[in-house]
Amino acid sequence: MKGLFICTSAFLLLSACAEKKPEVKESKVSQTIPVKIASIDVSDRQNQIMTSGLISTENEARLSFKIGGVIQNIPVKEGQKVQKGQLLAVLNNTEIGAQVQQAELALEKAQRDYTRATNLYKDSVITLEQLQNSKTGLELSKQSLQQVLFNRQYASIYAPADGFIVKKLLNIGEVTGAGSPVLVMGLLGNSSRWVLRTGVSDKQWAMIETGNKAKVTTDAYPGRLFAATVTKKALAADATSGSFEIEMVIEMKDAQPAVGMFGKAIITPTKSMKGVSIPYEALLEANGQKGFVFVTNDQKTVQRIEITIASFDNNRVIVSSGLSGYNFVVVSGSPYLKDGSAITITQ
Repeated sequence: MKGLFICTSAFLLLSACAEKKPEVKESKVSQTIPVKIASIDVSDRQNQIMTSGLISTENEARLSFKIGGVIQNIPVKEGQKVQKGQLLAVLNNTEIGAQVQQAELALEKAQRDYTRATNLYKDSVITLEQLQNSKTGLELSKQSLQQVLFNRQYASIYAPADGFIVKKLLNIGEVTGAGSPVLVMGLLGNSSRWVLRTGVSDKQWAMIETGNKAKVTTDAYPGRLFAATVTKKALAADATSGSFEIEMVIEMKDAQPAVGMFGKAIITPTKSMKGVSIPYEALLEANGQKGFVFVTNDQKTVQRIEITIASFDNNRVIVSSGLSGYNFVVVSGSPYLKDGSAITITQ
């Protein structure tokens, strides 16, 4: 009886061990994650460059007084439309008025001195040199008066053309120096157009040429697409941002934007560039020109890598760097993956 009990226990133990073996095998299978993959294409294609910036007028004027002084009045407001010749700002004329009076008095004295010197020279009382010095003093006084009268004309600021006030840099009662901007004015006319100014990287700058076409959108006019043309390329990088400024003239048609509106542009360079293309679904996340994807060569394990995004082309992502040496990217199942995960390929 005791022997039968021992045999029964041994049989149950062996049965339990035998049942555990398939569980281990099933656990290994469950570690693989089903994914879909796509091949990485290398081809010559016309890239599109996406960028953004602020809308402004092609011509802006930073208006200032020729002389310094205290601002007496600025009868315009930001955003106000103005006409050519309209008064925009005035300095307190007390100081410049006193300068004009001083110049006038100095001229009167110089005129009397020259008249007296002429009579004395006729009587041979003074020399010819003294007469000439008196005449020179008279001429200098005339020029001084002309100078202060000219400056008095520029103690007021008038609109140089039709346009609108973009920004007031100073207010009534503040002291301004000669040549210091007081108002920023956007000029509107036959020769002035709406533009989008934006910064691009050095690589993008090299691809863009003047005359390239672009499409511009802005939140102020949802659903509308405005044609644009690249007209200017900066020849030096911005000292603050390190980017290169590109200027595009926008065909706004009947739309009337405001200076400072945010605009987005897609520039189509005429130069084609050899790039790596992957499906848009393969992109895990993107921040600016940086993004992440899962790649595989052996179709058994995956690796998470960082890529540099050059542009987007319909439902494809053009990658400038990061995919060298890889054949496939994961396009489905990425949320369940991590670096080094085992995979199985599904259709």
